[in-house]
Formats: sequence, structure tokens, C-alpha cells
Amino acid sequence: MKKREPISHIMTKSVITVSHNDDLKNVVEKLKSNSIRHLPVVNGKDVVGIISRTDINRLTFGALFDGQDGADEAILEMLTIPQIMTSKPKTVSSDLIIRDLAEIFVKEEFHAAPVVDKGELKGIVTTTDVLKYFLEENY
Repeated sequence: MKKREPISHIMTKSVITVSHNDDLKNVVEKLKSNSIRHLPVVNGKDVVGIISRTDINRLTFGALFDGQDGADEAILEMLTIPQIMTSKPKTVSSDLIIRDLAEIFVKEEFHAAPVVDKGELKGIVTTTDVLKYFLEENY
């Protein structure tokens, strides 16, 4: 295994984001259409939050991702992204070592981190990315 591999090798570089002004229906659409679980929330170029499929599931009891369109859409119209997102998420730099990121994920209670270099969003990295890396390196 490469001991000092940076997360730039495993992060997703083409990041799908939502604006803090978007509505929650747009969040659900982006999560579904891109088969992803986390979206950085931006205000201009600044990462101001992160919102996940789990955050939406808590609101809708999972109905929106189980093919029950319309089930809990009223909830999505009543709330805003800033009310649901995790504000000021932990961000990491692209030169962080993968092992160090794995330790952060083990200690913290989140599963994705926006990758920010010099104040600019460069990617996103998840626990799945880390697991895939360790599986590929060890088998």
C-alpha cells in the first residue's frame, strides 16, 4: 500500500453542488439523478454547508427515495436548505493523506467532506471513496 497517498487521488473532482438559495426539491432531484448521497451547499464560491440523502430521509421518512413521489413533498416546500443542511462542514485539502482522512471519518460523525484548496471547492471525498481505496490496495 502506498503510505502517503493524498486524497486528490480518490476524490470526486467534478462536484455537483446546490446553492443555499435553491429549494429542497432541487436537492432531491440532484441526489436522485446523479445517484449520489451528499451535496455541498455553496454561496457563490464559498462552501457554507453540506446536505445529504440522510438529511432528506429524516424529513420524509425515506419515502422520496423509495419511489413514492409526492409522498412528502409538502415538507420540502415548507423548509429551506439552510434549515436542513449541516452548516460549516469540515473541509479538507486535496493534499491530506488518505489514512489521515480515514482517521477523521472514524472519529467524526459524518461521511463526506468537501475538498477545498485556497478557498475554492476542488472536490468531495466520502467514506465510500476511502473504503474502495483500501479494498483495492489490500486485495
